[in-house]
Amino acid sequence: MAIRMRTTLLVCLVSISFGVIALTLAIVHNVLQKQVRGDISADLERSISTLHNIQAQRQRMLTREASLLAALPVLKSLMTTSDERTIRDGGAEFYELSGGDLFGLADGNGKLIAVYEAGASRNPGELSQSDIPRAPGPADPSYVLMRGNLYEVAVQPLYFGNATAGTRLGYVLLGYAVDRRLAEEVSQATSAEVIFYVRRTMVATTLDERYKAESVRRTDDLLSSGAGEDTWFGGERFLHAAVLLSGTSEPRVQLVVLKSYDQASQYVTRLDHVLLALGAVLLLLSGGVAVYLSTTITRPLDRLVAGARALGAGNFDYQLQRAGAREIRELGDAFDRMRCRLRTAREELVAAERLATIGQMASSISHDLRHYLSAVYANAEFLGYDSIGPDERMELLAEVRQGVRGMTDLIESLLLFSRTGEYLQLTYESLPFLVERAITMVHAHPDAKNAHFVLEPGAQIEAWLDARKIERALYNLLLNGCQAARQASETPEIRVTLVDTEDRIGFLISDNGPGVQEVIRESLFQPFVSVGKASGIGLGLTLAQKIAQEHGGNVTLVESGPGRTVFQFSVAKAALQKFAETARRKEISTLS
Repeated sequence: MAIRMRTTLLVCLVSISFGVIALTLAIVHNVLQKQVRGDISADLERSISTLHNIQAQRQRMLTREASLLAALPVLKSLMTTSDERTIRDGGAEFYELSGGDLFGLADGNGKLIAVYEAGASRNPGELSQSDIPRAPGPADPSYVLMRGNLYEVAVQPLYFGNATAGTRLGYVLLGYAVDRRLAEEVSQATSAEVIFYVRRTMVATTLDERYKAESVRRTDDLLSSGAGEDTWFGGERFLHAAVLLSGTSEPRVQLVVLKSYDQASQYVTRLDHVLLALGAVLLLLSGGVAVYLSTTITRPLDRLVAGARALGAGNFDYQLQRAGAREIRELGDAFDRMRCRLRTAREELVAAERLATIGQMASSISHDLRHYLSAVYANAEFLGYDSIGPDERMELLAEVRQGVRGMTDLIESLLLFSRTGEYLQLTYESLPFLVERAITMVHAHPDAKNAHFVLEPGAQIEAWLDARKIERALYNLLLNGCQAARQASETPEIRVTLVDTEDRIGFLISDNGPGVQEVIRESLFQPFVSVGKASGIGLGLTLAQKIAQEHGGNVTLVESGPGRTVFQFSVAKAALQKFAETARRKEISTLS
């Protein structure tokens, strides 16, 4: 299906505009997404750095508080007793004084004697390690796990005397719980969600309750992924990073920092909506501009197309309106000049063709008439001789009659050719009877001498048609077959078959001649086309074609070859039905 130029131009302009807008939006969206992702990754790195600073500060604070407790003379006196029950009983007072979440006392070998947690004395065996952790420095964190609770601790030795020359009495252990309170402090400082893990088990987090179960299922992914990896909790997208807090010491403590990508990219989403709205407005504007441009460009072209169609239909008076751009107007002027030249050339060509047709027809007619007149004139002179006998006189008269008949056929063909297209003289006839009459007429022609005609039996069909013209068309086709068959070495034979199909009635006329020459097959039904015949002006097939067309049919060359050539003369049943209705109306009007 052909697409109009306006539609093509409009689709192209709108597609280009849509493509540019969509590409721009995609680029902006991708750039912003990359920027947001980069900002979140940078925030995660800053969060981890902030966490290390917080951790170092907490460790220094714990170390100072533990040092202050270790310097108390009363605590030193308690440790000099070396009695575990006395130390456990007296240690509760120092636990209250410390303000920590975990407090412990150990002997000089580092074995825990007393442990206090949540306001109560605990069995030292409940710690995850039997000895107190030995931290190499005050800035390095140490952790202990007790009854499923994680504590960040600091350890300081107790000396009788100074630390250099005195006797070591034991150790003081002070710790703060790693719980949700600490997680919230870290979250506020880092502006991120945090999860504390000990031995791959969650101990504290700031995540919503709805995400905790899902985070437990994804523990391996959270702890094994690198920095800036994606994870999804309940349809919300997070970027996360994992960091090891405990170093090489036990228990293994890890922290996961998460930042919501969806929350961070909310402004990107809002900006996307703004850009989409702006893109829609731009698309509408570009569509309007595209419609204006396509209309401005194509409307004058539509006028040119209409002018070309009018010119193709033979209307040389169609005037184009001068409108549009300068190039379109120049094209219209060129088209007008071409139209004028074509009209002049057509008039000259028609006049030349008319003269050529008249000359060709006059030449052919004069040749045939001269042939017939010469025969009549010569035989008439011979008839004037007294020495001619009765038999010779009869032969001369027969030749005179033949010449007169030829001139009569020639004149009748010219009359029919000039009258084709006029009103048909409709009569109700039997088609097989028409064929028989045409065969009888051809029998009288000299070119049908010794020809054998075969009318194959068929259905008895009757119809309203112009019997005289149909008979003449069949006569021309039969005579044409006789003339062609006479060129063969065997006896000329012409067969006629009446064919009745669903929508047509056809007459198949075949002969055993040499076939139609290739040189005239394309122009076979044009007037004055005749090859290989001694006489005739080439109107036989042309007249048959025009008569068939007047009856809704046509004449076609079905088969052509040595020994068999078949022409089909057909009429349309629909046309015959219309003729019957016309005849019926005439009868009714006549009776009324």
